Amino acid sequence: MTNLERIDHESEIPKYKQVVELIISDIEAGIFKKGQRVPSINETSEELLLSRDTVEKAYVYLRKKGILSPVRGKGYYVNKANLQNKFKVALVFNKLSNYKRNLYYSFVETMGARADVDVFIYNYSISKFEEIIENQQHNYDYFVILPQFAEKSVKGAEIIRKIEKKKVLLIDRNLDVLNDYPVVYQEFEKDIQSALHEGIALLRKYNKINLVFPKSEFYSKNIMRGFKIFSQVNEFDFSVINSLEEAGIEKHQAYVLVADEDLYRFVKICQDKHYKLGTDVGVVAYNDNPVKEILEGGITTISTNHDEIGRMAAEMILSKDFRRIKSPFQFVQRKSL
Repeated sequence: MTNLERIDHESEIPKYKQVVELIISDIEAGIFKKGQRVPSINETSEELLLSRDTVEKAYVYLRKKGILSPVRGKGYYVNKANLQNKFKVALVFNKLSNYKRNLYYSFVETMGARADVDVFIYNYSISKFEEIIENQQHNYDYFVILPQFAEKSVKGAEIIRKIEKKKVLLIDRNLDVLNDYPVVYQEFEKDIQSALHEGIALLRKYNKINLVFPKSEFYSKNIMRGFKIFSQVNEFDFSVINSLEEAGIEKHQAYVLVADEDLYRFVKICQDKHYKLGTDVGVVAYNDNPVKEILEGGITTISTNHDEIGRMAAEMILSKDFRRIKSPFQFVQRKSL
């Protein structure tokens, strides 16, 4: 440790943690080698103009991590020089779902042994999200956040900006108010248009196409906007319905189902009515999964690749190459259309 400028007194990072990082940095740089004595708590306190208690807290932390070893009457010595510190990463999700699990497993697999990863769920609640960030913002090296709130996103963005910016990576949602942050995002409006266009010949078998878009959930309204644009541009008779009712399922029409619950209800109703998927009615479901591969001989899907979102987010952290990247989106043809 050589100068006062290495402590940022304006930073939200606690000063004892900055001292920890300085010592680790000097060990990794070879300034202090294994078995070598490091400056005493008093010497470090005087050099960095910090209280003795602050520096002592840093040394105790380093001792508990096995990085420094105390020798009675002599001071602290470097116990190990090959530190290979793990990243601590917080994944902050709006909710648990199969797709979030896929994203999590892909992220963890890509990070490998380089990171310890914890998951926090805020259930769309701004207040719960704020509580998580306030309690955890100094405990992690990176926050990978899926920002989807029941309330307006401006408040969520304000909370995110309280975290040191270099620690934040957004996924799935691209918030206009955070357009200066790195993100791996879906482009909902354009994604549904391009995916449905891949299946346009199959959709033309039907007299009408319907989007089942539940109002009670927090799905992006850009999905509905993109569906309407696709239908109008390609001159389809279309409708957007909020609640799936038996009376509303008619022969020779196709249905784009956003929610899995609606898909399973739709299949049951069609079974009761003896409608054959892909012949009497057409079905396209959002977000692919193994169940949809086998359900009723295969459900056609339009889907982002959540595994890829997890992989790309992890690779950004590992490479420190933070960018704004659109996640892949695809049309998967099966028998239901």
